[in-house]
Amino acid sequence: MKARMDQIKNELHTKSYKLTPQREATVEVLLENEKDHLSAEDVYLLVKEKAPEIGLATVYRTLELLNELEIVDKINFGDGVSRYDLRKEGANHSHHHLVCIQCGSVSEIEEDLLGDVERIVEEEWIFKIKDHRLTFHGICSGCQAAQGKGAESSSLKAVY
Repeated sequence: MKARMDQIKNELHTKSYKLTPQREATVEVLLENEKDHLSAEDVYLLVKEKAPEIGLATVYRTLELLNELEIVDKINFGDGVSRYDLRKEGANHSHHHLVCIQCGSVSEIEEDLLGDVERIVEEEWIFKIKDHRLTFHGICSGCQAAQGKGAESSSLKAVY
């Protein structure tokens, strides 16, 4: 985590920004919860445990700055809530997401998978792609298994 924090600090310095204590607390929370997709309010509540003096507006401004510097990605999964996701080290693109429409779980796909699509778009539309985002909405394996059990017990009831 220290190496990633140092890298983010260097990215900020390169672009003439400082890693203030408030920004550092915000980045720490993002690093500690890297697998989650936290909203600004989630980040604020966790940062407030580390730095009680910090305000929600400061957290919002920090997240927006980190998004502008492409250190985090601001994502909306269609529920009206912006979530913040740290970019992976050396990633050229945002990773993809699987969103369960039943339980709301979010999983990540690290592989790009869209190289051929990008090539076709760049050639046929003469459009230089810099990034892309892809979110699949569906039913996760846990909810499918739960539905299967429900369907089995329903069919068993119908037999008896």
